[in-house]
Amino acid sequence: MASSMTAPLESEERSEIDTPPHPYLSGLHRPMEGELTLVDLPVSGAIPQALDGRYLRIGPNPIAPDPAAYHWFIGDGMVHGVRLQGGRALWYKNRWIRSQAVAKAMGVEPAPGPRHGVFDTVNTNVLDIAGRTFALVEAGSYPVELSEDLGDQRYNPFEGGLNGSFTAHPHRDPLTGEMHAICYEALDWNVIRHVVIDAEGRVIREEPVPVQHGPSIHDCAITARFVVILDLPVTFSMDAVIAGHSFPYRWNPAHQARVGLLPRHGSGADVIWCDVDPCYVFHVANAYDLPDGQVALDVCAFDTMFESDPQGPDAPSRGLERWTIDPTAGKVSIRTLDPSPQEFPRCDERRFGQSYRYAYSLAVPDTVAQAFEPSTGLYRHDLELGTRSLHRFGPGRYPGEFVFVPASLSSAEDEGWLIGLVIDAAAETTDLVILDAQDFAAEPLAQIHLPHRAPPGFHGNWIAST
Repeated sequence: MASSMTAPLESEERSEIDTPPHPYLSGLHRPMEGELTLVDLPVSGAIPQALDGRYLRIGPNPIAPDPAAYHWFIGDGMVHGVRLQGGRALWYKNRWIRSQAVAKAMGVEPAPGPRHGVFDTVNTNVLDIAGRTFALVEAGSYPVELSEDLGDQRYNPFEGGLNGSFTAHPHRDPLTGEMHAICYEALDWNVIRHVVIDAEGRVIREEPVPVQHGPSIHDCAITARFVVILDLPVTFSMDAVIAGHSFPYRWNPAHQARVGLLPRHGSGADVIWCDVDPCYVFHVANAYDLPDGQVALDVCAFDTMFESDPQGPDAPSRGLERWTIDPTAGKVSIRTLDPSPQEFPRCDERRFGQSYRYAYSLAVPDTVAQAFEPSTGLYRHDLELGTRSLHRFGPGRYPGEFVFVPASLSSAEDEGWLIGLVIDAAAETTDLVILDAQDFAAEPLAQIHLPHRAPPGFHGNWIAST
């Protein structure tokens, strides 16, 4: 395995990063100190020949953090990528997003392109939009377009079509090819926007929706009829700003928790708002229309968020839940599908916005020592049978989010692979693990070995070669 590395930090800065007291700057979260290019990666098992593309994952990797002010959600973005082709792992690369701050610390030119506001950090998701690769963040910067090898970057508001911030979680309608997003601005508390990008990557809709208090809306969902809006009581906090906190969102019991059903082509005034008991949701598994006119929405929910601990959850998630949204009564009823704490739910995205059978999520501990980590295993939910399977990765091995990759465009819903990164804490290494979705609890089909620890990140996706 050949490698090359750039390490932009001076030794004193590296020492400060190596041993900070901050929980998100140490242990599993200790940032990488430079950029690597590794080729001809060692593999255990056999990579499926059909996998031709890149697994990309992004997360925070602060280049020069201040432990006194650091929050995991605002760390400098770093993309990790593994290229698979012909049963081989051709390369691994990690690259910082070249924001103004990162470029200054590295002594290089920042990525070109227009900025939206002064905070141009991008660190939350990376995915394919209309055949191009974009790194994303919510409530701030424009997206960053990445080249195939991650070497070229540019801030790109979809060729000038985007008029404001974007989101970390746009969702593609597999039936139309359109991407739907609910976007919010950190400094505009009274409006959010429904943004639609067509199959060619053009912004074709930015519909304002009135709100109050500046809600943090991390994810959304779609059905054949609606865009589902999660307006929940985590909102912008001026008190947090005045106190000097870098992440200014807090639990707000005065904010009415509600779910909005926006007709796909309706105006902001057409949203049907349905009250729900106070809680917070980061991530949606899926949603779809029911025959009786109601909407099913599957989520991982938390009783509160950023109430007692501004760094992360106040308690573990309530598990996987089905919310049935009644637009006639304006209410939401909640049924627990699985009470075990879990997060990062995913489905076969060929079924997004439609009825579906299988969901996959990370098993997490039932106590909160540190937000969102360490994960202990991966769940596979059969929603038709009401059963759950568990894949265990072994002691001291901690998975991140896994993505389902279908074996072909026409394969069955569970016919394919689950792919994600797993950290070996004792060895300080990382594996890209490939599981057979239909033989879920079995040993991995393949493990691509990285000789270093890639810190826990946020979201990853498989981007097939075209």
